[in-house]
Amino acid sequence: MNILFMGTPDFAKESLKAIYEARHNIIGVVTNIDKPQGRGMKLQPSEVKKYAIEKGLKIYQPEKVKKNEHLIEEIKELKPDVICVVAYGKLLPKEILEIPPYGCINVHGSLLPKYRGAAPIQWAVLNGDKVTGVTTMYMDVGMDTGDIILKEEVEIGENETTGELWDRLAKKGGELLVKTLEQIENKTAPREKQGEDFSIAPMLSKDMAKIDWEKQTAQEIKNLVRGLNPIMGAYTYLKR
Repeated sequence: MNILFMGTPDFAKESLKAIYEARHNIIGVVTNIDKPQGRGMKLQPSEVKKYAIEKGLKIYQPEKVKKNEHLIEEIKELKPDVICVVAYGKLLPKEILEIPPYGCINVHGSLLPKYRGAAPIQWAVLNGDKVTGVTTMYMDVGMDTGDIILKEEVEIGENETTGELWDRLAKKGGELLVKTLEQIENKTAPREKQGEDFSIAPMLSKDMAKIDWEKQTAQEIKNLVRGLNPIMGAYTYLKR
């Protein structure tokens, strides 16, 4: 199928790599604009952009997607059969969602409807969950509210960090996306409505990283350290 891919971090790169190696025709890659990073604050491309450059794929970096008529027209001209979206970082408007005949497919790092939102992997570790996974779904205008296609469970190790789980789920997500696309192409893909029993995984904040020795249990502190590794890390003060 002709695929337009939209994604930004290394989690998304694994899905792009998986569909590229599965020999799908990737007609374009949409990713976020280059961001300043490191001590010198030099502009750095996303992991998805790096991979797209390596493979010679056409790259698009719009600053915004909502009310971006130029981008919408460009996507229409590409005539994608399906749009694959993985950790892109922006909600897609209805005008884009309706372009591909097979819809827009998302890879999400949880077992939906649990942990909708920006940080599903981190919150699974922070909450001390034993099991999580990845889900593919048909996108709609809501945040991770679309119909579920496939799920795959993954056990969380007792001492596993967010970074370690992130890497494992990234690879699982790529494998599940390839399987999903095969079923969509063969017209055998299931479609399941999400129930109302959902939870939200909001963005992490810096103030949650401080360890509270009086109010938090030993297990909660352990989960905090695991869950914020390597994103920001937990911290405390000595003799203050």
